[in-house]
Amino acid sequence: MEYFLIFISAIFVNNIVLSQFLGICPFLGVSKKIGTAAGMGVAVTFVLTIAVIVTYALQVWVLNPLGLGFLQTILFILVIAGLVQMLETVLKKVSPALYQALGIFLPLITTNCCILGVSILVANGTYNAQGMEPSLLVGVIYAFCTTNEFALPLIIFAGIREQLALAKIPEGMQGMSIALITAGLLALAFMGFSGVDQGVARALGL
Repeated sequence: MEYFLIFISAIFVNNIVLSQFLGICPFLGVSKKIGTAAGMGVAVTFVLTIAVIVTYALQVWVLNPLGLGFLQTILFILVIAGLVQMLETVLKKVSPALYQALGIFLPLITTNCCILGVSILVANGTYNAQGMEPSLLVGVIYAFCTTNEFALPLIIFAGIREQLALAKIPEGMQGMSIALITAGLLALAFMGFSGVDQGVARALGL
């Protein structure tokens, strides 16, 4: 049940995009069509899950014992970039169809601060896990839930933007202006879920 609470909290209460403001660049740049938004969501799921495992291992077994915590950010960036390149090469060899489906989204993940942010949160044990003791398993579950909390608002936002493209919007509000206003309204909508995780926890007796 604790893992279910992590899922609820990650998606609705502490949304990585709308509450913590990580991954804003792809949220605004890859959300013009639902298809591209879904493709980015799938690509983030692949990379973030692997990145969290590798960066957590580096933090616990290399950086912390050697007192090299100050190298965390630069090392994690290099690891994520290397993972993206490696995953791209492997997919191109093993599954050309999936490689073609992901297309440009894999290279774009290198500059997605959502990946780096979640990796640092899990490595430092500072993520919200409903009071559970930080561990690799809990961190991976949190990271997987984070990919859903990244993909859900991205796809919803893409659907809204597709509808906005058909609407009569004043010239001064077209383009990024109306997109930012819509993103703000979507963030306000998700704020309505505040406290849902605590209510569910009380209902389950946790």
